[in-house]
Amino acid sequence: MLKNVAALLLDEVHPFELGVLCEVFGLDRSDEGLPVHDFAVVSAEGPVLQTHAGFTISTPHGLDRLEEADLVAVPAGSHFMNREYPQEVLDALRRAVERGARVLSVCSGAYVLGAAGLLDGRRCTTHWRHATELARRFPRAVVEPDVLYVDEGSVITSAGTAAGIDACLHLVRQAHGPDVANAIARRMVVPPHRDGGQAQYIQRPLPRTACDTVGGTLAWMERHLDRETTVEQLAAQAHMSPRTFARRFQQETGTTPYRWLLRQRVLLAQHLLETSDETMDVIADRTGFGNAAALRHQFVKSLGTTPNAYRRTFRGPAPLSEVA
Repeated sequence: MLKNVAALLLDEVHPFELGVLCEVFGLDRSDEGLPVHDFAVVSAEGPVLQTHAGFTISTPHGLDRLEEADLVAVPAGSHFMNREYPQEVLDALRRAVERGARVLSVCSGAYVLGAAGLLDGRRCTTHWRHATELARRFPRAVVEPDVLYVDEGSVITSAGTAAGIDACLHLVRQAHGPDVANAIARRMVVPPHRDGGQAQYIQRPLPRTACDTVGGTLAWMERHLDRETTVEQLAAQAHMSPRTFARRFQQETGTTPYRWLLRQRVLLAQHLLETSDETMDVIADRTGFGNAAALRHQFVKSLGTTPNAYRRTFRGPAPLSEVA
């Protein structure tokens, strides 16, 4: 059941993430035959809150409003990674879950759920920029940095701004069915469901090598990503035995030569998809995958989306003159 929704705000809340919750759950679309939610904006720190954009939000609702909510949603806010939260806020979130309500975080709102202990032993996510810190601060949480959202039943966490839309529509789809979720998505002019995860949005520039003993070999590997190479050949480049090279490589890069090479090939493929009009076969050849099928397989395995979908996302649709 999803009838009563409360957005829980703290100081320095991000207006866009709050707007996502208001748009999905707070609008009356009964004229289109869609369900109406009893929606409220709740302040956790006084009747007037500061947003990170420089204006204030006022609301008559305090924490007691959360006690009747089917869903308590926590949008992102500034400095959520390193601030403390009022104990009464954390207690209210725990009570919500204990009585059978669900809680949802958008982006860095996951830190509030973590402080309440609601991520312990659960899979969760947040914006890719904050995922490492979330895992460090809450070591009992199972952080998945590559997904758009995670549904763990009573606790739902989502990644960056647009992923909050994905998670909200997911909850609507569960509660009211796909037709309702699709209708809301059409009104918002967004896809009802997005393929892939946030791995495709993570900014990972091609690395600059700074290793003591294998740095020269890494630079050579970067220049020859299109070549098939073996550990024996790489060891010869580094003037080491294969066993010594493999050990030094692991020590200095934290991974194996194969995995390092595969990651750099995917990175180069991303760069070419974003900046060139090369065909998939040409990109596969330049990145050492050999053919478009192998490129697609590794791309999906690494990023959760296809090369074509990635290119559409980061380059946009072709000009009208090219579509005829």
